[in-house]
Amino acid sequence: MPRLFSLMFVAVIAVWPTISMAGSSEAGKPQLPVADVATFANRVQHDLAARGANIAIVSRIGRDPRVMPKGVQYTHVGIWVYSQITRADGSTGRGYQVYNLYQVNGTPTRSRLVRDSPADFFAGAYRLEAGIIIPDLRLQKKLLKVITSPTYSALHNPQYSVLANPNTSQFQNCTEHTLDVLMASVYGTSDPAQIKANIGAHFKPQPIRLGGLKRMLAPGAYKAMTTVDHGSKVSTATFGSIARFMEANKLTSETYRITPDKVMRF
Repeated sequence: MPRLFSLMFVAVIAVWPTISMAGSSEAGKPQLPVADVATFANRVQHDLAARGANIAIVSRIGRDPRVMPKGVQYTHVGIWVYSQITRADGSTGRGYQVYNLYQVNGTPTRSRLVRDSPADFFAGAYRLEAGIIIPDLRLQKKLLKVITSPTYSALHNPQYSVLANPNTSQFQNCTEHTLDVLMASVYGTSDPAQIKANIGAHFKPQPIRLGGLKRMLAPGAYKAMTTVDHGSKVSTATFGSIARFMEANKLTSETYRITPDKVMRF
């Protein structure tokens, strides 16, 4: 291996945990005890139900926050919908079903839409904490209309990038798909071009600081880290940027964090 390439390879491995935001993969090997995850998932469900939430935007922590880019804490976002569900024993009841965009196992540059349970959602969590946005009642109704229509699937772009630029349609990640669904609901449109125009005009994505070496080498080390859809600066949709947009436009009922033992305001 040439010395220059060797030094560059070592450098990118050294900085990789800092820029990697992978967390939208389907549950693999659990990082935490299964019983603890199930208990926490039920806590979140009961909390949402007690607040009368039919729709909530929920996020999880899939990596150690200390190695995440500045301003980013949560690695995966899904939309929780209070629904008729079928339990593992075949019985039916009411509970939350989670609408996710996940990377395809073994093909990280591709994604698919998956509906799963709250316990599945938290199965890959690094730490049991959830960021939650409960939209106001009027927006909940609009979101439900979009989620249960062909628009929800039509807004999915299977070309996955961890750092997808929300102002373009070249790539998409879980948070951008959630944002697209949100904008379709807020503005009453299923037109992707109009949705992107509204995002560009009204939404401020989270800036991501990448050094020149990181930006140059990241796609080679992990193709889902491409930044070819960005200009000189990189920014992406995050749970925090969605929360700020919704709060600024008075679209929320509540925004908070929940852990196994407490509930906290942001």
